[in-house]
Amino acid sequence: MKNLLALVLATVLSVSAAFAQTVPSPTINAKSWLLLDASSNQILASQEPNMRIEPASLTKLMTAYVVFNALKEKKLDLNQMINVSEHAWRVDPSSSKMFIEPRTPVSVNNLLYGLIVQSGNDAAVALAEAVAGTEDVFVSLMNREAERMGMTSTRFANPHGLPSETNYSTARDLSILASRLIIDHPQYFATYYSTKEFTYNNIKQPNRNRLLWLDPTVDGMKTGYTNGAGYCLISTAKRPAGNGERRLISVVLGTTSDQARAAESQKLLNWGFLNFDAVRLYTKDQAVATPNVWKGTQNTVKIGFTRDLWVTVPKGTADKIKPVLQRKDPLVAPIDKNSQVGTLKIEIDGRTAAELPVVALEQVGEAGMFGRAWDAIRLWMH
Repeated sequence: MKNLLALVLATVLSVSAAFAQTVPSPTINAKSWLLLDASSNQILASQEPNMRIEPASLTKLMTAYVVFNALKEKKLDLNQMINVSEHAWRVDPSSSKMFIEPRTPVSVNNLLYGLIVQSGNDAAVALAEAVAGTEDVFVSLMNREAERMGMTSTRFANPHGLPSETNYSTARDLSILASRLIIDHPQYFATYYSTKEFTYNNIKQPNRNRLLWLDPTVDGMKTGYTNGAGYCLISTAKRPAGNGERRLISVVLGTTSDQARAAESQKLLNWGFLNFDAVRLYTKDQAVATPNVWKGTQNTVKIGFTRDLWVTVPKGTADKIKPVLQRKDPLVAPIDKNSQVGTLKIEIDGRTAAELPVVALEQVGEAGMFGRAWDAIRLWMH
């Protein structure tokens, strides 16, 4: 199932240029940037999306993701008190910190606010040790998740993003990470990433994401800065779209200032919302078709998608979308639920813009001996 989801995501991402090529790309003053429509998983525009960059504190998105996994699996609890190690406390004192102290245990919940809102490098190390015992073991978990997500040009060397030759990523990979965090851990995303300020140890620090104050539709995600990386920002906004909502994720890397990363990110988000429409073709588990099944315990099977299927197109072209279903006929039982049984081609103006796997939405068992024999004769005569 995970492999099939990865196939769907990779397929849509790879064909996004066919949708967007008729809309001129915006001019964004950054070394590398990318705009992703998270509803359809389509890249709407990009510049140098595969350039290897230093992710700086954007690394903390993966740190948070691994911690959220531990919370989801009940290996950690938000109210659990963590003893702060000397190693966590002594993290580069010139870098961003939440100012935890070895003599004062701190809750996982507060450490997450410190990690996400205050961008505390000390919080990153403390959480890493809480989850995995040591920072090195935690980093191996980070890299395992990156590999599982298909972040093929990423390697993490630490949980905080302080400079290291073996800590690198790309705009494309970071867009995948941001999208997976929102999809896989929506409750934690909603809790932490839109928080504008947090106080710990009597020290109030603001979220460095300026867009949280400038645009009410922005609800995340993370800033980053080092001398080598420049000023970076992954931002995301959710705005109304038809009878639902549509989310865009912008990745802007290597700008010249705090103000510039906010301004360029805002420009990119606005460009995406103004120039494209997202169209929901099918809802999750909606039957696209109910084809016949041979040699099965039932005569038909519902086929479709295990997630809402959205397509993003240039404004004014939604009526030109034509979905074409191609099945793997004849469908012979047994058929496993979520197994691929066909392909949906999405055509716009006669051009194929995407091909997506269609799956069985239900299990179909094998018929008895008589039923199989009878259908074998029917198939031979068909």
